[in-house]
Amino acid sequence: MFGKAGVDKFAGVAWTPSATGAPVLDGALTWVDCRVSAVHDAGDHHMVVGSVVELGPVRDAQPLLFYRGRYAVHAELDTRGWSGEVLDNLLTAQRQSEWS
Repeated sequence: MFGKAGVDKFAGVAWTPSATGAPVLDGALTWVDCRVSAVHDAGDHHMVVGSVVELGPVRDAQPLLFYRGRYAVHAELDTRGWSGEVLDNLLTAQRQSEWS
């Protein structure tokens, strides 16, 4: 939906505005609200650096992962050959409440 051309990418999608007005999708496991600090050319893309304004609460649920061209949730990783240190690090990363 968001990768398609069109005027209103959020039509029919439930969301609420963050402190900066950015859309926070209903049901997201968490979110980060940022103000743009810098934009750098990166080939045929742009790299955007943001300053964090607000962090959303973290819901206790399984994330949908996209890795090597496929989608899966954690329970499917071993059966689909996705186990490994990289994915383990993603799934065990510290939560906002654990940051020092």
